[in-house]
Amino acid sequence: MLSDVSFHLAQRGWNVEVVTSRQRYEDAAARLLPRETVNGVRVRRVWSTRFGRGFLPGRAADYATFYVSAFFALLRRGGRGATIVALTDPPLISVVAALSAMLRGATLINWTQDLFPDVAEALGMRGVRLLRGIRDWSLRRATVNVALAEIMAERLPNAVVIHNWADAALHPIDVSHPRFVVGYSGNLGRAHDASTMLAAMEALRNDDEVEFAITGGGAQHDAIRARQLPNVRFGGYAPREQLSESLSSADAHLVTLLPELEGLIVPSKFYGVLAVARPVLFIGAADGALARIIRENDCGFVIEQGDGDGLVRRIRELTHDRERARAMGLRGRTLYEQRFSPRIALAAWERILT
Repeated sequence: MLSDVSFHLAQRGWNVEVVTSRQRYEDAAARLLPRETVNGVRVRRVWSTRFGRGFLPGRAADYATFYVSAFFALLRRGGRGATIVALTDPPLISVVAALSAMLRGATLINWTQDLFPDVAEALGMRGVRLLRGIRDWSLRRATVNVALAEIMAERLPNAVVIHNWADAALHPIDVSHPRFVVGYSGNLGRAHDASTMLAAMEALRNDDEVEFAITGGGAQHDAIRARQLPNVRFGGYAPREQLSESLSSADAHLVTLLPELEGLIVPSKFYGVLAVARPVLFIGAADGALARIIRENDCGFVIEQGDGDGLVRRIRELTHDRERARAMGLRGRTLYEQRFSPRIALAAWERILT
């Protein structure tokens, strides 16, 4: 998302610089250049420790050192007349951005991909409530807070909604296979409902017509792999240039979000599923943001948390009616082009920044 916005603005003549870390998401030891220009965007990769995501105290150290390095990098770059756009990974980076913007007289925009510490509290983490006060201060300091859906915008001051999107190159590819393939692509983390998925996988383990394909990683990925189910296959994260083929290789896609996280996170994989014209099997709150979109546009099914039997029933409906599945997917693609394409989102970003 950030790359798309940055490259678009640079092409349009904006002066764009990105302050980020030297780590890759799954590779803390990656040796990325401290400075680089990519498609007209200047990239400044600041120093931090390199413990990685697998060791929690080390991960906290990575965050802390990145905060300090990013703060000084923003102080040097964020003078009067500049606009700082702060994302939400690592958590509370908006506080660092707000402080530097205040000291240098820059304009601040927060791009809230998720709401921390609300997410941590909803997942049962204790001792984070005090962080909400400084988070809220950084939200109030912003000229605009960009939310991903209306239900998220209701929680933010000075909020506007710009939905996330998928790669502009994503397109449907016809892939034929004897079984009906149900896919899950991307991160399967603590915010997602793996138990309902697992219940359906167990119930369909001896069904020769259905297969599950899990592509990506995440905190709950290994829990599914450990079941050694005969109808489930696994793959790593797909490279961006192969994403159309990867997503199109499934006949329908699972998208999940724990109901208690509704309004705090919007699963961005939803937009990629629409882009390749596949029906969505959404497991989550029946009155949530994605659930409403799916029902209003008949581009998939909504299954409530814990309703494994309901998920099985919907999968079998689509398995035995491929034309219905195809029609749902095409409606999703039309919706994507009309409301969620990069063209629409990038134009909205340029309007806000102007």
